[in-house]
Amino acid sequence: MATTLPTTMQAVCVDSPGRDSQLRWQDCALPKLKPGEVLLKVAAFGINRADLMQRQGLYPPPPGDSTILGLEAAGIVVAVADDNLSPLLGRAVFGLVNGGGYADYVAIPATQAMAVPEGWSLQQAAATAETFLTAYQLLFLLGEATEGQRVLIHAGASGVGTSAIQLAKARQLQIAVTVGTADKAAFCRQLGADIAINYREQDFSEELAAAWPEGVALVLDPVAGSYLNSEASLLAVDGKIIIYAMMGGRKIPEFDLSLLFKKRGQLLCSTLRNRDAAYKAELTRRFHADFAADFAAKSIEPVIAAVFSREEVEQAHQLLASNQTIGKLLVTLE
Repeated sequence: MATTLPTTMQAVCVDSPGRDSQLRWQDCALPKLKPGEVLLKVAAFGINRADLMQRQGLYPPPPGDSTILGLEAAGIVVAVADDNLSPLLGRAVFGLVNGGGYADYVAIPATQAMAVPEGWSLQQAAATAETFLTAYQLLFLLGEATEGQRVLIHAGASGVGTSAIQLAKARQLQIAVTVGTADKAAFCRQLGADIAINYREQDFSEELAAAWPEGVALVLDPVAGSYLNSEASLLAVDGKIIIYAMMGGRKIPEFDLSLLFKKRGQLLCSTLRNRDAAYKAELTRRFHADFAADFAAKSIEPVIAAVFSREEVEQAHQLLASNQTIGKLLVTLE
């Protein structure tokens, strides 16, 4: 262990999980480090939809993970579980955590910790891991996207959406997004999208069928539900649809499988939180190897919609639930 640490900390706890749940800071014990972990003094943490689901009792943490909210954080390493990790002491790092991010201190596997890029703030770093690693996984590990392919990104102005646009643009993909307002459409075009469709005013399947008659190689879908039939009809041969959330509902009305068979299409479902440690370590390693230079050059950066104080966690949740944001929300403890 490094310098003397307090025995307790403050963390955000959920009172009465469910629709009427309340968030409050309360005292609790510091995390006990497992082999391979380091202790982070949290400077800032990101807010994600998984957090909203967990507080409602709809997305419990995997066995063994912290029950405290929070899947990503940035801060300073203040203790290590193993002597071989001591070079990390005092370093500014960020990454995926296995729960517990909404706290003054959090444990993070060293294999999931990335150095904060030079010139970046800890707030920027705190807004990066969950959405960029999710987008990277969807686009390149599962989607196997290659230069010139066409990709449709739903919820283009979301945290994952804005991250996916930047990663896709950096690898010369053709990008279409769907959004819910004209302002979001304009922002996504500025960020790198070739086509931005306001789904409240236009039918995205009709617009893309006209613009890209050859079809779409990859669809990143956090909506599911009624979107599936339209997406299947848009696929290019050997195209993929990857569902990573179910904001539009868990059931598919009268889904016609023949649309997929005609295209040899693939329908994949993916999560990140319940992946094992080896997967998260490899995902982090590959992402950092592929895009660390882009981060260092600041050609790719997180889009931050708003920064809240520690007393404003509830307001941050309410804003995220409103679907009015562009990019990420985060809480700073500094």
